[in-house]
Amino acid sequence: MTVTRLIIHGRVQGVGYRAWLAEQARATGIDGWVRNRRDGTVEALLYADDRSLEVFIADCRQGPPLARVTHVDIFEEVASDISDGFSILTTA
Repeated sequence: MTVTRLIIHGRVQGVGYRAWLAEQARATGIDGWVRNRRDGTVEALLYADDRSLEVFIADCRQGPPLARVTHVDIFEEVASDISDGFSILTTA
């Protein structure tokens, strides 16, 4: 299992991106969280096996219909205290 942080850039706030990402994560069994950031990006911390993560990141590059993702920054993280399930957090 891998812990990965995504920073998603583009038109990703106000278009249902967080809810879409959370729904996709729950449907594929990925644990973690997602939140808006004050700089207009969306941040997600994901805990998943490598294959699920690869497919999920490809989906995040598209997002929901109203989103326009310009790029996704990907950072491998040291395993941290991640609870089971997927949450939508408040803006940071």
